[in-house]
Amino acid sequence: MTPRTAPPFRADHVGSLLRPPALHEARESFTKGAISAEELRAVEDDAIRGAVEMQRSAGLKSATDGEFRRSAWHMDFIYQLHGIEKSDERLHVKFHNAAGDIEFSPSGLKVVDKVGLDRVIFGEHFGFLKSIVEPSVTPKQTIPSPSMVYYRGGRAAVDETVYPDLEEFYDDLAKAYARQVAGLAEAGCTYLQLDDTSLAYLNDPEQRALVARMGGDPDKQHLRNIKTMNAALAGKPAGLTVTTHLCRGNFRSSWVAEGGYDFVADALFNELDVDGYFLEFDDERSGGFEPLRFVPKGKYVVLGLVTTKRGELESVDSLRQRIDAASKFVDIEQLCLSPQCGFSSTEEGNDLTEAEQKAKLERIVETAALVWG
Repeated sequence: MTPRTAPPFRADHVGSLLRPPALHEARESFTKGAISAEELRAVEDDAIRGAVEMQRSAGLKSATDGEFRRSAWHMDFIYQLHGIEKSDERLHVKFHNAAGDIEFSPSGLKVVDKVGLDRVIFGEHFGFLKSIVEPSVTPKQTIPSPSMVYYRGGRAAVDETVYPDLEEFYDDLAKAYARQVAGLAEAGCTYLQLDDTSLAYLNDPEQRALVARMGGDPDKQHLRNIKTMNAALAGKPAGLTVTTHLCRGNFRSSWVAEGGYDFVADALFNELDVDGYFLEFDDERSGGFEPLRFVPKGKYVVLGLVTTKRGELESVDSLRQRIDAASKFVDIEQLCLSPQCGFSSTEEGNDLTEAEQKAKLERIVETAALVWG
């Protein structure tokens, strides 16, 4: 078994990190008009420098900016696509945890014009990250998958006078994403991750019923999403590694969907043109490792065995046992290790401390070194 010098790395992480108190305070002050955008940016810069150093000291070979400039992992990006605006309507999402349910009511979106890309979204964010990492650390940029645009509103959110044929919407969305991918590559990005809840949610029968209510085909929505992602990546520049992260919801240590990867596995692993998959496997919500039997040679699976939803630290022995169990279905040389999700998909963050967060990242590095060298 061998270590990896290219992404995804044997020890990796999804992207978002707990926002430090100073950043929370600065964002609140900015919202109240007490500080300027420039002052907020300076606080963000300092916080990102700290996050990058934390990742380096934990032993990781890649680093993100923790998504510190965003309020949420996806909408800050999606609202910057041309033709998409924030909707006055609120979405109603029910998240679950061991203590009960949490109601989350974020703003929706509406497609009011042809979808396009006016500039490289988060391009400046990546430029700053790239400028502060050490040469031995690979900067990773995370963006939401194009699947999330439709999944946040369905047919009702796409103006039929703009797109009477929904296929034209998907075509324009893919072209916009293709320009985004090319733009990030031109800026020096060699490690890009498309975060996607849809391909995990669709394993849950309740979520497939939701797709039907939104006007989609619950049996084929995952195939439509994969087709859009592939079109966006068709011209992927050489030297750019693209992974995707699948998640069943991550808000204040709670989740939305449940179920193994069985429903989407064959198409996910054999049709989606990415280099690797970050898959959550932290508890029974994610099912067993059996769907990994569909993973072809040449692709990597980053096992999300370390939960970000609780501070309790996993043991090295338990992680090694689960890696061994997964290797019964896919070659261990195609496996890596990470947390199951981000630590702070929204700015509120999950219910654990920064010390617990770092301990989990260090445990991932420690375990990966023992397994793969």
